[in-house]
Amino acid sequence: MARMTSRPLTVGFDLDMTLIDSRPGIHACYRALAERTGTYIDADLAVTRLGPPLEQELRHWFPADEIPAVAEAYRAMYPTIAIAATPAMAGAHEALAAVRAAGGRTVVVTAKYEPNAKLHLAHLGLDTDAVVGDLWAEAKAAALREHGAGVYVGDHTGDVRGARAAGALSVTVATGPCDAGELAGAGADVVLTGLGEFPEWLSAYLDAPRA
Repeated sequence: MARMTSRPLTVGFDLDMTLIDSRPGIHACYRALAERTGTYIDADLAVTRLGPPLEQELRHWFPADEIPAVAEAYRAMYPTIAIAATPAMAGAHEALAAVRAAGGRTVVVTAKYEPNAKLHLAHLGLDTDAVVGDLWAEAKAAALREHGAGVYVGDHTGDVRGARAAGALSVTVATGPCDAGELAGAGADVVLTGLGEFPEWLSAYLDAPRA
């Protein structure tokens, strides 16, 4: 199996809609937040545009001066409402296992609040070598470079931008709010239907001759 000798294999993964289907938990959390604050939130709509930071979604429903406090309330209620309601995406365990089987490391780099991201991974038994939260789009590049990730797997055009900013190969899965055409149009190097295709892709990638 051919490998790049200059950089050990490290694969970064996004979290929401890449490794986990966070729609049920986030939907329930938005409904609880609406009840708590007395402010209408269209939870059905909100879960169709997951990916960007929480504060970006809250701007659709709350005045700017209320957002810090509302975000804090959301994050505080999140563990008891959203964690148990959130399943792993099909192929998530197998994708992480494929990297480990190849002798590589995995790092989750996500816009989600880091403590809650770690709770999701622990609850679902998704074992990764590192977790970095609170980073979106190009800001993800710093963590990807720090951990030496040569590949970043995500579901959003923001993930493509993060991978490209880090000089990493952008591998995408069309399981989130962005379809295959949007991902390709944003400059993704690889577009997969879902993580179920990732182990085969990784095997072929590692077998390919390196310059």
